[in-house]
Amino acid sequence: MRTKIIATLGPASMDYEVMKVLAQNGVRVFRLNFSHSDAAFFEPIVRNIRRLESELGIPLTALGDLCGPKVRIGDVQGSPLSVERGCMVYLGLPEMEGKAEGCAFISLDIPELLVGLESGMPVSLSDGMLQFTITQTAVHNKLYVMEALNDGILTSHKGIAFPGKFHPMPALTTKDRKDLHEGLEIGLDAVALSFVQHEQDIIDIKEEIRKHGTWIPVIAKLERKNALDRLEPILELTDAVMVARGDLGLECSMAELPVIQKRVLRACRHAHKGSIVATQMLLSMVQNPVPTRAEATDVANAIMDGADCVMLSEETAVGKYPERVVRFINEISMSAEAYFLERIQGPYMPKKEKNPVKYLAYAAALLAENAESKAIISHSDSGSTARFLSSRRPATPIYCLTPDERVMRYMNFFWGVNPRKADTSIERHMARVERFVQDNPAFAPGDNVVLTSGQPTPGQGERHTNALKIYYK
Repeated sequence: MRTKIIATLGPASMDYEVMKVLAQNGVRVFRLNFSHSDAAFFEPIVRNIRRLESELGIPLTALGDLCGPKVRIGDVQGSPLSVERGCMVYLGLPEMEGKAEGCAFISLDIPELLVGLESGMPVSLSDGMLQFTITQTAVHNKLYVMEALNDGILTSHKGIAFPGKFHPMPALTTKDRKDLHEGLEIGLDAVALSFVQHEQDIIDIKEEIRKHGTWIPVIAKLERKNALDRLEPILELTDAVMVARGDLGLECSMAELPVIQKRVLRACRHAHKGSIVATQMLLSMVQNPVPTRAEATDVANAIMDGADCVMLSEETAVGKYPERVVRFINEISMSAEAYFLERIQGPYMPKKEKNPVKYLAYAAALLAENAESKAIISHSDSGSTARFLSSRRPATPIYCLTPDERVMRYMNFFWGVNPRKADTSIERHMARVERFVQDNPAFAPGDNVVLTSGQPTPGQGERHTNALKIYYK
């Protein structure tokens, strides 16, 4: 399959043999959720990922998902409380509780969340099950009055959202910084950043990674409407994005969410950045052995919209059928990919611009299609050529040879790319690619492949892809 599967590890899937079955059925990225554990807990899991990688001969990626600011309310006196439409509820810092009147008081212990609240702004609780609007402010912006827009049950420690509001706080918390550095120590291959609102959030985490003296790819989780408003500059800096539909569905109209997903995936492909669709992909399979028809259709549509990766959360972390759910999403993916390739009828043409590397990737895809090549094989130090190739969505399989193991595991976020470690005992890049073809039993004598490489020539100031050839084994 060309679409990559990300599986969240949890009690249902941390056993080595279960992980092995998941990898054998298409999982290439294992997600470690730092909202629930720390690096010390995940260290043996990362060791198992490396062991699996060696045993199966497949590059596997350990993705650490940082929890970000926990935007939750505090204790609600008398919880659970019935809230009726039209009743007045107070929202404020914990010390304001004694000054509140009305049917309930909701506390927040992060003052930044209250900065800038104004009358008329929407507020939602409990995954959108309770909806409010701000009616007035009082007591030096530490206490707000909200009117309930619907009936519901109010309980303690539920998530709260302020759709469209910018919060003057960074995405990277003190806990995240600790988890990031400890995660780098245990060998994380990539990191996902929660609560991204602005490109500065990406700059902050990349600087923190540089302080550790290394590089790993950063995945920006699009959970907030502010991030959508800054999508283009975020895409310039991030290495991949995650369409986190759970939180995003609280920030935006549910009716708009499908179109938002399509727009983000299209923008990612044009920017040659990896894209992940997450949340409730096959949620019913937490309890049931088969998905609903709507879920199967949702997964297929995400793939046909251009997603590089589909992510499983509760389905593999705590569900009853982790192996079965991966097999199902694999089958759905292969079916959807076949129709997707039939529909586009050849590689995507890049937009009109002066970009020789992008057009060389397009030429490679066209050449492979016309020559009926068995594969397109790229030598790439940074993986950029493989990203360009992937964005053209050729039907021909893509191989990325790279000398950098970090880049090799980064390539697991890209559609159709099979990453492999380059043989650095061979000096010239094109010779490395040719040796790979000769040694690979997947290619029979007489088969042809399209090769690309980027070894600089004397007059070339910047390293980029500069060679394209058809090679017959």
